[in-house]
Amino acid sequence: MSVEPLQTTTVPYGELVPVTVHFDDLDALGMLHNSRYPLLAERAWAEYWHEQGFGFDGDWAAAGDMCNVIKEMHVSYERSVTRPGHYAAHLWVERLGRTGLTYGFRLCSADGAETYARGHRVLVRIDAQTLRPTPWSDRARAIAGRLLRPETSDAGTEADAA
Repeated sequence: MSVEPLQTTTVPYGELVPVTVHFDDLDALGMLHNSRYPLLAERAWAEYWHEQGFGFDGDWAAAGDMCNVIKEMHVSYERSVTRPGHYAAHLWVERLGRTGLTYGFRLCSADGAETYARGHRVLVRIDAQTLRPTPWSDRARAIAGRLLRPETSDAGTEADAA
């Protein structure tokens, strides 16, 4: 399955990746269950990196940059998703270090205009043998660098509203 970034003018940086909310993602109150927001963001990131040629086939020693662990995860729930359908995950990189990487994300409407949740997660690339931090490859750094959020963005867009 190929995931094409959504075309929009409402996102001044990063990528919009399509995500789907299914009926069984909703809780007893008819709202997207709180655990699904970060799951949708995680799946969108996995699809994005897969489209860039990165993947995991079960061999951690060969996984390279995909051998990483989450050090921190934060999600702020801003608005309930109350129906199944097509949405998007707005993805960007907030910080790119030698061994660490901070991703930002928003779960939003398919066009990026409405925000339902936002957050970030901190990843650390690790060596599969030692389980110690190890540097990202030049290739991964180049791809992540394309998603770096600019220091100064258009404060009038929904993507930048706090």
